[in-house]
Amino acid sequence: MLTLFYMDKEAVEKTQQTKEVWRFSRAENKLMRKGDTSGNVLHVESLAADCDQDALVVRVHPVGPACHTGERTCFHNPMGLS
Repeated sequence: MLTLFYMDKEAVEKTQQTKEVWRFSRAENKLMRKGDTSGNVLHVESLAADCDQDALVVRVHPVGPACHTGERTCFHNPMGLS
């Protein structure tokens, strides 16, 4: 897993149309294409919805790191299990 995004209906539609990942930024209250500021675009290979159709898995080909910190993935902080 590279990252996790919130996608509204418009973000899903733009992702399907452009074959690049779009997300809805709740912090900025606007639609954004992944990579607009960093240049690290996520090219879509496939989209799949879960059985309830309220979550998506987007398989991508990343151009550059997915995380704004420069890490390959946003999930680079391991946590131990107790």
